[in-house]
Amino acid sequence: MRCVIARYPFDLTQSGVLAAMKGVKPELITGESVTIGRRRYPVKQVGQVITRQDRRDFTAGEVTRAMARLGFTCHDRPETEPVEVPSPPRIASAPLGGAGHVV
Repeated sequence: MRCVIARYPFDLTQSGVLAAMKGVKPELITGESVTIGRRRYPVKQVGQVITRQDRRDFTAGEVTRAMARLGFTCHDRPETEPVEVPSPPRIASAPLGGAGHVV
């Protein structure tokens, strides 16, 4: 499939993207991402690998559109796991100055 990323034309295929991303460790996802194979990558990382361009030269939207057209699953934001926030410990309070209280 022919697509334009950062004003440059690229002929991308699903198998070509899979081969380019093979062995690449996914970075921390903080925004848009794409699932390639069994891994989820930030779209900017994928764009950098497949185009060999600096990440500042293209937008996440350009790469997301290209990956979606190739049949990859794209995600808007990172999935977050619910975090259990512990409640503050309850402390039993004894009345001050009561019987048995030594000053």
